[in-house]
Amino acid sequence: MLLSYTITPAACYSRPRTSSYKHLPPCPPPPATVLRFHTLYREKLTYLRNLGIADLNTKSTNIRSHETLDQILSIIDYLKSKGFLDSDIPELASDCPKLFSSGLEPADVEPVFRFLATEVRASTPESRGLVLCCPELLFSNVEYCLKPTLAFLTSIGLEKLNSPTNLNAHLLNTRVGKLEAKIEFLMSIGFTYEESIKACVRLPAIFGYSIENNMWPKVEYLLDGMQRSIEEVKEFPQYFAFSLRGRIVPRYMHLKQRSVHISLKRMLLCGDDKFYAKWK
Repeated sequence: MLLSYTITPAACYSRPRTSSYKHLPPCPPPPATVLRFHTLYREKLTYLRNLGIADLNTKSTNIRSHETLDQILSIIDYLKSKGFLDSDIPELASDCPKLFSSGLEPADVEPVFRFLATEVRASTPESRGLVLCCPELLFSNVEYCLKPTLAFLTSIGLEKLNSPTNLNAHLLNTRVGKLEAKIEFLMSIGFTYEESIKACVRLPAIFGYSIENNMWPKVEYLLDGMQRSIEEVKEFPQYFAFSLRGRIVPRYMHLKQRSVHISLKRMLLCGDDKFYAKWK
């Protein structure tokens, strides 16, 4: 026997004919919009990951929000407006991760770039170079830290601080108290104030040396080990720039065994080949 079936839809939707239609919840956005949102998010995350900033692993507990990514990208865009390249970002991210933290905005670092341009008189490429040498510069307070340091350095006669060297970048980021401590140390071992200033201008790297681990041991060896005078260091402050164990002690012992006495400058300045060939 032939059977027939009548199929009745279980949930056919028909538009209401009453004014209550306007109270229905809005329709969800088209799926394409949602897909595009996720695509943009992934593109941004991939870009930042390639720069060494963000982790693309979406299962990570440290996953960035869409707003956070935009904020980090705004920092990158700002840095690019200051002459930085994509290739600079990984180095900055490695040396100074907080530069790309979610709480930082371009306005937070703008005063430092303005200081470099107007006070230090650094060009855009020079400012970029100084920041690459010392990214922590961007987190120094201009009024209370950078300006006093610049004023001190220029007052003792240091020039061309706009040159993008590692030394200049770290000098600018050194607090005045730490700079003054090196002058006070030199005075404590027999330098006058003027001699201390002159030594620091001749060898500005002194400002970055540790008194306890670098300068004082060399003074002790000069006085007790080599039986020399502080006057020799006044004439050759570069003495502090050489390694105590790697250069000063070996060369002094080599000369002592041969009963040779020469100035610190002659003892330390030339390369190993020339030194050991001359004093066989």
